[in-house]
Amino acid sequence: MIRRVYPLNDKTLNFKFLQNEEDFIVEEQPIKFSNSGNFVVLEIKKQNCDTWELLDRLSKFLGVFSNEIGYAGLKDKRATTTQYITIPKKYSKELKNFKSKKIEIKELCLHNKKLNIGDLEGNRFKINLHEVEKADIFHIERILKIISKFGMPNYFGYQRFGKDVKDNLEKAKELLFGDGKVKDKKVAKMLMSAYQSTFFNAWLVERLKLDKNSFKLLNGDIFYDIKNDKLFTPKSISEKVLADFKEHLITPTGLLPGRDVYKAREEALKIEQKYDDSAISEKGYRREAIIFPKNITCKYDLEKKMCSLDFTLPKGSYATVLVEFLANRNFS
Repeated sequence: MIRRVYPLNDKTLNFKFLQNEEDFIVEEQPIKFSNSGNFVVLEIKKQNCDTWELLDRLSKFLGVFSNEIGYAGLKDKRATTTQYITIPKKYSKELKNFKSKKIEIKELCLHNKKLNIGDLEGNRFKINLHEVEKADIFHIERILKIISKFGMPNYFGYQRFGKDVKDNLEKAKELLFGDGKVKDKKVAKMLMSAYQSTFFNAWLVERLKLDKNSFKLLNGDIFYDIKNDKLFTPKSISEKVLADFKEHLITPTGLLPGRDVYKAREEALKIEQKYDDSAISEKGYRREAIIFPKNITCKYDLEKKMCSLDFTLPKGSYATVLVEFLANRNFS
């Protein structure tokens, strides 16, 4: 695994970061619901229960296939998380009998379609950092200001690769190049996604090293228009492109290798092609290289030596990467 680097931070901090139901809280920021239709939207608050366990429990209880339950994103197990799911309206009456110490269900409204991956605005995180020295809180606040101004690298966090990182990546290679077989389709997809993600992270590390003070834009870069939710490639890195990036209106993207995906051109392609793999038959994607966290607040309890962070990230981004940025070290 390549080490994730954070060039804008020049100091390593040794605070303690724990993922548990008290120190890691995630609240999904939902899309607007139609308030009519054949699907019921459920607000789910759960502790020490990931999305896969939730879907498994509900599908068994309702007597439905898990693919009938819609969800917008995957949430961590070691946390307190709130997320939104949809079920067909005809099954909603059964929910009043569902009981679990881990899971609370609140029926919200109707929606005109099943939720799919990506049907969310973002995620709000509330995270506690422990054993933070008073002298370090000033550095943390300085780095948070840098993140607010320049954004942060949109690495895939360590959770993406599973507990046995090397073993999982070897299994992915065996699926691609050898005789490896995995019966569970979800596991096979997870392995391939992890493998694709290693290319993106390695590419991002090289691009960050081009300029220590900012992310250097290159001719041929494919950009993501944040407001209009679309990709585009400008003819050149003009003053307008630079200004729009500075104003957090657009962001460059990197490649997750696979089929049916746009590739960079010109100068940007020279670097990108080093982190491509034509053997991957999974669908490829473009991912934002730099993201812009919003609504960042930081509170410090001197007596407890605890720093409490509150911030919102775009969908698909990792809060643990922001914490790594503050610490200037990889957690796993």
